[in-house]
Amino acid sequence: MSPRLVLASQSPRRRELLAQLGVALEVRPAHADESVRPGEPARAYVLRVAREKARAVAGDLVLAADTAVVLGGEILGKPADAADAARMLRALSGTRHEVLTAVCVRRTSGPLGVDLDAVVASEVRFARLTPGQIAWYVGTREPFDKAGAYAIQGAGGAFVEAITGSVSNVVGLPLAETAELLHRAGFPLPWEDR
Repeated sequence: MSPRLVLASQSPRRRELLAQLGVALEVRPAHADESVRPGEPARAYVLRVAREKARAVAGDLVLAADTAVVLGGEILGKPADAADAARMLRALSGTRHEVLTAVCVRRTSGPLGVDLDAVVASEVRFARLTPGQIAWYVGTREPFDKAGAYAIQGAGGAFVEAITGSVSNVVGLPLAETAELLHRAGFPLPWEDR
């Protein structure tokens, strides 16, 4: 019998992306220290947080992820308020930035437990935004719970001119890499054994 997959995230976007693959799962949000440690590089940060989330939730097979928007080495997390969201959008305006997502799959059942993880990077080219566009977008309230203060799958997608790399990574879960980690952990994917 295959283990039940537990998603250690309250992100509806991650749940929706996994549902697109036909993966049945149980959602158990995890809590981890998401503050950036002094001198912590962005790649190490997302990997640490994803691993902490995976370890914080009980289950035979746990999937956790963490996404960060990185501009010039600075990690842009979720904005604290409207002013912070506007600040981030002004900083992103007319630039290229990186979106990093760490995915961790932790399997505790079976003869050997495994911890598998990967960090995926995508480059996003943002349009030059006017003050009116920024004010309008902040007014939609969409930026408030999003890393980097925008959602590519929402109204914020109007500001994205190009993406190099995984689009689903920018949404919050790189599907190809996640499927590979699940496969390596022994989780049967819907298209296997057909």
